[in-house]
Amino acid sequence: MTVTTSTAYSRDMGDELRRLRQRFTGLRGRAMALQLGWDPSKVSNLEHGKIKGTDIDLAQYLTVCGKDIDYFEDFLRRYHNAFDPYLAQAPDSLRTLEMTEAMATGITAYDVLTVNSLLRTPKYARAVQAATGQPIEDLDRQAVMRRPNGPKCVFYLHELALRMRLGDDQVMEEQFVWLLANSSVVRIVPEEAASAAFQSACTLFEFEKASPLVHVESGLARVFAQGEAAVERSRKLFDLLEDVALDENQSRRKLAEYRGPTPLRALVKTQ
Repeated sequence: MTVTTSTAYSRDMGDELRRLRQRFTGLRGRAMALQLGWDPSKVSNLEHGKIKGTDIDLAQYLTVCGKDIDYFEDFLRRYHNAFDPYLAQAPDSLRTLEMTEAMATGITAYDVLTVNSLLRTPKYARAVQAATGQPIEDLDRQAVMRRPNGPKCVFYLHELALRMRLGDDQVMEEQFVWLLANSSVVRIVPEEAASAAFQSACTLFEFEKASPLVHVESGLARVFAQGEAAVERSRKLFDLLEDVALDENQSRRKLAEYRGPTPLRALVKTQ
């Protein structure tokens, strides 16, 4: 057992162990510890991704859960890099991202060509999928935005994304309406801030009891970066965006310009 800094993926893998325990043993954490001859804190820390279990630890745990050698070897292969400060996943893998969003106390994002997935309407999401070929992300993730005591969010959005027409006029109209309804967390980066357009889209997640991390996605991979250098670069990017972005009222007016002359009652009806 190694004590180390938890990562998004170590927490995901730890949660997988917790779900296996609950599903296949019916044991609570303390009872599982008794079964294994461990201190209860070891089970808790392993399931929360706070400690790196040894091969023997994992073999014992998974055996109690009734898992065979094939499952153990697959789990061990995935677990091997769970505590790495940089991790790449397939673009259609969402569990680690969903857990990260649910745990975050702060989410700061920058998007250049499309609206952030946490702010997309269903039709806009399908239009993005049609244009890029990327899988449609689960819009149920947006529930994190409606949680009581949810994360403090700021979404920087380059004006290029507003100009990028995806789907028909109705798709864009509904998306602009939704952005206006959430304009308190949206900051538009104006078109004249050309240098910002060359910056990579990314999201900085911050937590109450875990190290911050940066998430970047493309059509090829999702990357979770917890290294100090990556986090520091993202903070510098968001400092830059804070300097050039429109404020809340200016951003709302800019969104209204793109939305066009549709009556305000459409906004009320959509909400």
